[in-house]
Amino acid sequence: MERVLVVVGASLGGFDAIATLLSTLSAGFPWPLAIVQHRSAEDVADTLPVMLQRRCALPVHEAEDKDPIVNGHVYVAPPDYHLLIDGGVFALSTEARVSLARPSIDVLFDSAAAAFGSSLVAVVLTGASSDGAFGAQRVKAAGGTLLVQDPATAESRVMPLAAIGAAAVDQIVPIGAMGEYLNRLAATRR
Repeated sequence: MERVLVVVGASLGGFDAIATLLSTLSAGFPWPLAIVQHRSAEDVADTLPVMLQRRCALPVHEAEDKDPIVNGHVYVAPPDYHLLIDGGVFALSTEARVSLARPSIDVLFDSAAAAFGSSLVAVVLTGASSDGAFGAQRVKAAGGTLLVQDPATAESRVMPLAAIGAAAVDQIVPIGAMGEYLNRLAATRR
């Protein structure tokens, strides 16, 4: 079976969008998901994974440095750390903010594109910055699949529109249908 990773980026309005996506993934969803939600250093660690776990059938964790990437698990970037893919494990970094954010969607998408190439599925959700646009370009250059939340269903359209303007999007999906779209995609790529 192909080793696939799903990376998800969100900012303003992201909790509701991510929770909607996760709540509609099947309990047997086969691929790991790595999520960057813009969070500040003041955010309490583990709060986001605990809240998302209530809406998701898959195990949800806050990513830790050197954690292996396990199929069927959801990993969330901790507050104030960049989340990167380093081979088959996660890496955390406190390097400078990118697009005014740490964690940065661009950092996750860029490192994941280098590690997974055409076996990467990237999802850009609601947000009020252009973080993710450069990462979307890197995903497409590596042969990955790029999905973007339909801006009409986003709390903030800036991030989805920036990704649409920056790269050749494979599919624009309303947030209520994103999880089911990923379920169907996984079923076709087994």
